[in-house]
Amino acid sequence: MRLPLILVPALLLATACQPVKRESSVDRVVYPVTKKVGQVDTYHGVEVADPYRWLEDIDSAETAAWVKAQNEVTSAHLAKIPGRDRIAARATEIWNFNRWGVPSREGKNWFWFKNDGLQNQAVLYVADKPESEGRVLLDPNSLSTDGTIALKDTAFSADGKYMAYGLSSGGSDWEEWRVLDVAKGQPTEDVLKWVKFSAVDWSRDGKGFWYSRYDEPQGENALKAKNEFQKLYFHKLGTPQSDDELVYERKDEPDYSFGADATEDGRYLLVLVSRSTEPKNLVLYRDLKAKGKNAALKELISEWKAEYEYVGNVGTKFYFRTDDEAPRGRIVAIDLTKPARKNWKTIVEQSDDSLQSADLVGGQLVLNYLHDASSRLRRFSLDGKHKGDIDLPGMGTVATFAGRPGDKQAFYSFASYTTPTSIYRYDLTKGKSTQLRAPTMAFDPSQYETRQVLYTSKDGTRVPMFITGKKNLVLDGSNPTILYGYGGFRIAQVPKFSASIATWLDQGGIYAVANLRGGGEYGREWHEAGTKLNKQNVFDDFIAAAEYLIAEKYTSPQRLAIQGGSNGGLLVAAVELQRPELFAAAVPAVGVLDMLRFREFTIGKAWESDFGSVLNADEFAAIRAYSPLHNIKPGVAYPATLITTGDHDDRVFPAHSFKFAAALQAANPKGKPHLIRIDVRAGHGQGKPTAKQIAETADVYAFILNAFGLAKP
Repeated sequence: MRLPLILVPALLLATACQPVKRESSVDRVVYPVTKKVGQVDTYHGVEVADPYRWLEDIDSAETAAWVKAQNEVTSAHLAKIPGRDRIAARATEIWNFNRWGVPSREGKNWFWFKNDGLQNQAVLYVADKPESEGRVLLDPNSLSTDGTIALKDTAFSADGKYMAYGLSSGGSDWEEWRVLDVAKGQPTEDVLKWVKFSAVDWSRDGKGFWYSRYDEPQGENALKAKNEFQKLYFHKLGTPQSDDELVYERKDEPDYSFGADATEDGRYLLVLVSRSTEPKNLVLYRDLKAKGKNAALKELISEWKAEYEYVGNVGTKFYFRTDDEAPRGRIVAIDLTKPARKNWKTIVEQSDDSLQSADLVGGQLVLNYLHDASSRLRRFSLDGKHKGDIDLPGMGTVATFAGRPGDKQAFYSFASYTTPTSIYRYDLTKGKSTQLRAPTMAFDPSQYETRQVLYTSKDGTRVPMFITGKKNLVLDGSNPTILYGYGGFRIAQVPKFSASIATWLDQGGIYAVANLRGGGEYGREWHEAGTKLNKQNVFDDFIAAAEYLIAEKYTSPQRLAIQGGSNGGLLVAAVELQRPELFAAAVPAVGVLDMLRFREFTIGKAWESDFGSVLNADEFAAIRAYSPLHNIKPGVAYPATLITTGDHDDRVFPAHSFKFAAALQAANPKGKPHLIRIDVRAGHGQGKPTAKQIAETADVYAFILNAFGLAKP
């Protein structure tokens, strides 16, 4: 499958993207010429050139011509690599297996997602019991011919009669929400637009739901517009969006965002207030049965001190997962009749492991911990007594645990790097798990194993890493290896199964994942050790992981590639520039690569909680020191690089990747290939159709193996 190309006038293509004539070879690339402009910005007295600023205008014909020319060069190069089509064919075989989501009960109905294998989007099913085959309720594949309209989220009324659902087009974060009559299988007339970064929660009477949205962008491309002044609304079923009730807004705080939770008993509404991506929030609440002044929103948590995740309630007693005075997490109870901090009660104390999530199911608390980045499920009574652990199949990840406070059974998913996602039923009375769904596939996971190691970073910090490969692996330094990392926003990198990773293992490769600082593997302190002025720690951790793999003879610099997306794309680009001799290839995907201007686009300003701000002199200096776009040096032998992005990425604006590619190509035009793959009608990654995933996987692995000198028909 080749990249679609954007059609532009031939004259513009000739003037803006005229090719450079020079000697060619198998891996020599003739890049389009990218013009430079005289843009110079001044930060705290420091002048910084930005010669590719014009590529930020993604609507211009000139930028479209550049995109077309780059895609043509990249497609031609990838097409020449021996074995690319073979990898695509094998990836298709591996991808072709049944995949189920965790079932959930709403009223008398059970709902779950299933993908038969090569469907571009998973299909939503409904049934009267979770083990049934079910009937199709909503098939997103019928909404577009190329699978680029994705079902991003769903929310069901308490009686299971209605489903609100959000659709996105072309990979955009913007969603259009609709409502489906479950019994009829038909949509109602309800349509909500300009929704982004919002969950939906129904009132327990089923008359409507709460959601958050932005005002419609005016005068500029919606994929580029800044996302500010989100507002919380209530939508009454059967009415136009223009009639929606404004529940909460902050006209003085452009960066605030809001989420709503209605309690199971229907009595209270909680409003969780966030700012940026900082893992801290406020909590407001409303008594939905109160009248007059008593019906107003009241403050429950009014300080930006910690993270508070609502777990459930029993009457006026509310349970929260929080890192308040517990950097690895604890469970507290707050009684609305005496909400002062001095009256809070710790239900489950902080442990040595990091508490990731909590559920109130069957009258008990089920807590999901990370023990060295692997899941542990522990049960507690509502007064905090340990009721035992839930035995899991091995070292892996529980991504979802689903059940309601009055249920006697719950369901969860389990996966690892060598175990495809399976669905389990848990009997809360007997304390026993049974497997409900398990896939079979054209890939034998039993041939592979995952080992976990600890290595030492530059400053002496011990960092864990998962290494997956064939059993009885020979450590002679010759194994083709991909090292993956993220290291940011308190997001833990945990064992998972993916057809893409399985395809790499099937090619004889090793797949290593480093649990870098900046992530959430060990709680708040681990996260903060990789943010703002400490961001270089993340890069040092990643470099040390590569050095470990080389020193222990898993691989060598000639057989080592690095890969990461979004914040991980920043990681890969920064590290390949800092230590180019360590790697043969680098694949930064949808990366934040212009660190001086990320705050100027879409939701970028929210990331200052992790990266810092160029408006602060000290943070600017730290950012400038590693910003990929600003640290490319002419003539350096950087690794072969395949930059990937989507033209509809409105999370990390694609101009980040455009400008980085242009600068890298200009720095050493006769060096190793430095290409950019710009997927059309694709965004940041969520909801990407299966066909596009397979095509990208084949291109990336072919590129990496070619950089290793291992490409073969």
